[in-house]
Amino acid sequence: MRTIKGPAIFLAQFAGDKAPFNNLKNIASWTAKLGYKGVQIPSWDARLFDLQRAAESKSYCDEIRGMLASHGLEITELSTHLQGQLVAVHPAYDLAFDGFTPERFRGNPRARQSWAVEQLLFAAKASANLGLTAHATFSGALAWPYLYPWPQRPAGLIETAFEELAARWRPILDVFDEAGVDLCFEIHPGEDLHDGVTFDMFLERVGNHARCNVLFDPSHFVLQQLAYLDFLDLYHDRVKMFHVKDAEFRPTGRQGVYGGYQPWVNRAGRFRSPGDGQVDFTAIFSKLTQYGFPGWAVLEWECCIKSGEQGAAEGAPFIARHIIQAVGSAFDDFASSGTDRGANRRILGLV
Repeated sequence: MRTIKGPAIFLAQFAGDKAPFNNLKNIASWTAKLGYKGVQIPSWDARLFDLQRAAESKSYCDEIRGMLASHGLEITELSTHLQGQLVAVHPAYDLAFDGFTPERFRGNPRARQSWAVEQLLFAAKASANLGLTAHATFSGALAWPYLYPWPQRPAGLIETAFEELAARWRPILDVFDEAGVDLCFEIHPGEDLHDGVTFDMFLERVGNHARCNVLFDPSHFVLQQLAYLDFLDLYHDRVKMFHVKDAEFRPTGRQGVYGGYQPWVNRAGRFRSPGDGQVDFTAIFSKLTQYGFPGWAVLEWECCIKSGEQGAAEGAPFIARHIIQAVGSAFDDFASSGTDRGANRRILGLV
């Protein structure tokens, strides 16, 4: 067992044009004052971070680390959620996802995909330059429009989609392997990797790649009605990242998992600030500690009711309260009588 690191915070939902959210130095000062020890950085936000420069310059990475250290902070991981999404986009979502890419690539799916892959390769090198061992991303989705099989899916459609998804990601995984960094796919609705079954389908097709791992966010399990504690029992050896995000699911006679096209605040399943939803974080922290989770507990604030400022202020003490200092010895060691093979055999009546 080992003690989970934290508390940390994902900066994506807080970055903005006004201070203290307009650059990494300012947001680091704000973060540290709230009691956080780590920051997870969205690599697509130029107000906070220059991904290509980080991939090409160890000096730039050292400057970033030094500045954060002056505030008592570490970088936990980089994120390429938006770029990872663009590695695989079904044509139905071309227009919606074009906004994730620089304007010069919009309307050109092939160029957009090539840019996204290049961004992932930069992220592998930047992570290595920063001394990081894990990286957050999305898988993208080719099969998601066919989630609910009506009309009946053509035979082999899903298999073809996953073979193509694996073919696109395998070379990226190899680059992350060369960099010594685990690539952690967030299990998330809207992605082809949205539950254990789909992760297994992908993992098989990338040859059980050692760098193919999981970002565990229990809020997405609540909204899908998946057993998140069972997931940790099954996949703990692949869980290398953890988002502390809460959710609630309260179905009615009028609405269930699909949400009736309603805005978040009116949905049966909705995201909440940690402690305001239904996620059993006490059990999750216990499971992760039991299994020796090597990473950070990172707040991802998304709530349709509570403000981000309040959620961030409450998040650090919430995580700190849940971090378990892993035991170094068994609680009943005081009663140990030592090891004696002969005595053990006599106790069992074997002599």
